[in-house]
Amino acid sequence: MTNVFIISAPSGSGKSTLVDKLREQVPNLEFSISYTTRKPRGAEENGREYFFVSREQFEEMIRSNEFLEYARVFEVDYYGTARRFLHKAQEDGKDLLLDIDVQGAAQIRLQIPGAVSIFILPPNRSELEQRLRSRGQDSEEKIERRLETARREIENYQKYDYILVNDRLDESVEGLKAVVLSERLRRSGQPDRGLGARAEMYRLENVRERLQPILQSFREVAASGGK
Repeated sequence: MTNVFIISAPSGSGKSTLVDKLREQVPNLEFSISYTTRKPRGAEENGREYFFVSREQFEEMIRSNEFLEYARVFEVDYYGTARRFLHKAQEDGKDLLLDIDVQGAAQIRLQIPGAVSIFILPPNRSELEQRLRSRGQDSEEKIERRLETARREIENYQKYDYILVNDRLDESVEGLKAVVLSERLRRSGQPDRGLGARAEMYRLENVRERLQPILQSFREVAASGGK
């Protein structure tokens, strides 16, 4: 059976680094590379970070029902997950790893109710803003837009099975591995008590209290008009 793992996070939360580490350390994961209509940035390569296609190509794929999920981000560019990655994972006997936003995650959960969903949070709004600025990729306007988008996305945290606060990279990697491996073993009928206990630390109902200061850091700025 192919398990589907959804990982979502606001831009700048360190999701890509965590996903890369997970793929390096956990075998038998088929990773879905998203399609997008945006232009490549920096050293990005077609087929590595994304499949970069034209709007016409993307919309033709929509008409052909080739996507498991897709969305327009900032009402500008399309992003989507092709069905072929799920089919390939099933054929190869692997699990499917999806790195997608909250819109895409909602669509996947409708189609695959048994998917395991993991939301990655920054330690607070200030830390996220610092990370976005340190990348040096975005204009001031885009940074502010990303922060506002992050605030809205974070309010969806209750729809996810597990929550990881990415304040220490090594700990976050180990937590993510524990979730994936424990779910894999549990669903195969071979649960591991140690891994299961570690994974439970990140289950939604067990982290609600820890999340409140993080959520409040975003809400306070929104209430003050972004100042």
